[in-house]
Amino acid sequence: MPENTAYAQLESLFSRLAVIDGVLSVLQWDLAAVMPEGGNAARAEQLATMRTLRHEMITRPEMSDLLDAAAGGAPLDRWQAANLREMRRDWVHAAALPARLVDALSRACSACEMAWRQARPASDFAQVAPRLDEVLRLTREAAETKAAALGVEPYDALLDQYEPGGRIAEIDQVFGDLAAFLPGFLGEVLERQRSAGERPVGPFPIEQQRALGLRFMEIVGFDFHHGRLDVSAHPFCGGIPDDVRITTRYDERDFMPALMGVLHETGHALYEQGLPKAWR
Repeated sequence: MPENTAYAQLESLFSRLAVIDGVLSVLQWDLAAVMPEGGNAARAEQLATMRTLRHEMITRPEMSDLLDAAAGGAPLDRWQAANLREMRRDWVHAAALPARLVDALSRACSACEMAWRQARPASDFAQVAPRLDEVLRLTREAAETKAAALGVEPYDALLDQYEPGGRIAEIDQVFGDLAAFLPGFLGEVLERQRSAGERPVGPFPIEQQRALGLRFMEIVGFDFHHGRLDVSAHPFCGGIPDDVRITTRYDERDFMPALMGVLHETGHALYEQGLPKAWR
């Protein structure tokens, strides 16, 4: 098969973009799991700079021509054609936003997360509300801008980043089904729990909870040579397929939240660790 030189250039560029995405993910993990509070301002600057750099790389002037040339050049196999489709979708979303908005949204999200971390122990929503308002305002601006570029509703434009082609009408149907099903089902679940007997009573030492979580991760197949478990204010999965970072949080009064957090995030991690290396 003759080489599609435009596609080869795009593949090289998007490989570099993937490295930047990995760097951003590990920076975010570090912020959530181990970074001292005094690093907040510097980390916000790092994240904004890296996201703006990524935006500049994917929106370079020749991108549109490269995408068109790749589509019209030598035939692509099924994998390459799918890859090109995703490259174009990523580019359309990025090109719709000015660099100013990318930078502002990154900084607003960092400031909001820092405010949330300070407000969470005291459940002080008033402390985080102004920061959240700013994130919401900028997100709405991004949604309106992307909606104009994609020719869809603002929420559909945001949804397309995570569920390509997804639309509000489909979500409405899903939530309609849940609204009809969940109330009765929830009652059955609560009754089942009440009749199941007493739950174990703590305290449950954190080290024992961690050991239990690690054992469950081992049983379901987590590769500890390419990942680790840590603690954060809210469980999440980050990193890259070769270095997956998951977190949970512990409460000595109840072991279930930590264990369920571990199992949930391990599910995400197994997906990442199982991605075919040739397709990354």
